[in-house]
Amino acid sequence: MNLLDVALLLIGAAMVAAAYRVLVGPHKADIGVGSDMVFFGFVGLVIVLGLRLDSDAMVDVVLVCTLVGFLAALSLARLVAGGKR
Repeated sequence: MNLLDVALLLIGAAMVAAAYRVLVGPHKADIGVGSDMVFFGFVGLVIVLGLRLDSDAMVDVVLVCTLVGFLAALSLARLVAGGKR
């Protein structure tokens, strides 16, 4: 196993822990943070997989996913705040 395989395993473990927080979390904030962690863990998996496969196309995928994830994080923050600014 090389370093990229270890990174894939660690990111996967973090995603499992975050998914547990989404399923068990009693508050909206727990669910929001957990879902952000799962999403950005997925982006991290795509990055590491792109490095492992030596693919340049993954950069575009990661850029679009990061922009969408940022907008989703803003929406979840507004949901937790109760729609207030």
